[in-house]
Amino acid sequence: MSTAASYDTLLVEEHTDRIVVTLHRPEARNALDARMITELHQLCEELERNPRLLLLAGHGGVFAGGADIAELRERGRDEALQGINSRLFERVRRLPLPTVAAVDGWALGGGAELAYACDIRIAGPGAVFGNPEPGLGILAAAGACWRLAELVGESVAKQVLLAGRNLDASAALACGLVMDVVPAERLTAEAHALLDRMARASALALRLTKLVTDAPGAHPVADDLAQAVLFEGRDKQERMTRFLEKKGGWS
Repeated sequence: MSTAASYDTLLVEEHTDRIVVTLHRPEARNALDARMITELHQLCEELERNPRLLLLAGHGGVFAGGADIAELRERGRDEALQGINSRLFERVRRLPLPTVAAVDGWALGGGAELAYACDIRIAGPGAVFGNPEPGLGILAAAGACWRLAELVGESVAKQVLLAGRNLDASAALACGLVMDVVPAERLTAEAHALLDRMARASALALRLTKLVTDAPGAHPVADDLAQAVLFEGRDKQERMTRFLEKKGGWS
């Protein structure tokens, strides 16, 4: 393991098979400001160049309390059209290998949208997801208006986006937004256990599975082409040989 030291708003630990990123603006409940957005883009560039699993968490019992309101207040039409947050979150969504958000405490506004952009979410008991943007005279324009409905269904999404409902950990689990709720002191360990399980799988198989799953307008041809690549790989041969030598036992 190595620790990257070139970030101001992120704590980054680099491992062989994963990168662990902690949002770190304790003075602002880890709110996403321009500097953090830039640094998360840098991180995405690294993961695109050298694909690894990503674990994303927040410092100090808060995932992210939203976007930086002082910066948002100064943004106008031109900045909105740049999609400053939405383009980052879509980049996170499209990272080659799976991403996991470990959420405890507040995940509001842009913080919630960042968590929604991850492939899997695991929560502590204090997790709260919400999108209060209309109360500030804006909308949740970095993916929540369409991504949340894909994750939890239109009814629950409208409760959050229109009625201002916050989803606590139990509600998030009930609607499928999170995979599991675990004690706060075990959240990081459980998230790593999940990553360990994925890391034992074929990285190429994970990458192609994610690519096909995320592709708009699913089509059998996409499945066939991805499977054709995997069928010709040495990894498939070696893994299936080990499986058969164990007489069909999954490890």
